[in-house]
Amino acid sequence: MACENNERLLPAYFDGELDVVRSIEFEEHLKTCPQCAEDLSDLQAMRSSVQSANLYKRAPESLRSRIRAALPAEARPQPIPMPRRRTFEWLAVAAATLIAVVLGAKMLPNIGSEKQNLIAEEIVASHIRSLQPGHLYDVESTDQHTVKPWFDGKLDFAPPVINLADQGFPLIGGRLDYVGHRNVAALVYQRQKHFINVFVWPEDSKPAEMPQVQAIQGYNLVFWSHNGMYFCAASDLNLAELRQFTQLLER
Repeated sequence: MACENNERLLPAYFDGELDVVRSIEFEEHLKTCPQCAEDLSDLQAMRSSVQSANLYKRAPESLRSRIRAALPAEARPQPIPMPRRRTFEWLAVAAATLIAVVLGAKMLPNIGSEKQNLIAEEIVASHIRSLQPGHLYDVESTDQHTVKPWFDGKLDFAPPVINLADQGFPLIGGRLDYVGHRNVAALVYQRQKHFINVFVWPEDSKPAEMPQVQAIQGYNLVFWSHNGMYFCAASDLNLAELRQFTQLLER
């Protein structure tokens, strides 16, 4: 039976037409779907073969000359004269260049915020995906001494794991996830009927300034860093209780 992603997403992914979130989701799908992975490999091999075949050949100048000679005089291409630029035209170019430099300098601080927004969108997409049946955890346990060792050998860092059952936020499991072009730990907690995903990954050599609180598509995100690690709690839980939860984790 053909995979529905093969027809819907594979061509768009191959042509680079998917947004960041959907590209990440499809890359995760490729890990578990041999059919899509094989078809993608075939498309990439075909494109490489076409590019390396050097099928394009430039027409010889003699042919160009014969074609031009056969055309009526009024139909022959004429060289386009290039007018000399006046002084004010050069000044206009210089002014436009200066404006572009100034605007570019003002936009530089926004580059970091765009990266932060992408990470926040990836986290929300991962949180939503985890709520689908069978995706919430790879290891199911309320015992922190079972969940924490499960990550050994699967990540290049050891995520801190604590159970907050006594405070009303029981640990129920954990899984591997993918955020910001790297594997991260996702710890899963519960508050009544609400699930909370806590994403954990190491700080970069130059830590980015993450937003403290953010809301996307009705989901609340709370970011913080501690002992060289980034944390982000994502849930549809109200912000007050989510902040209470993260404060317990930060202790």
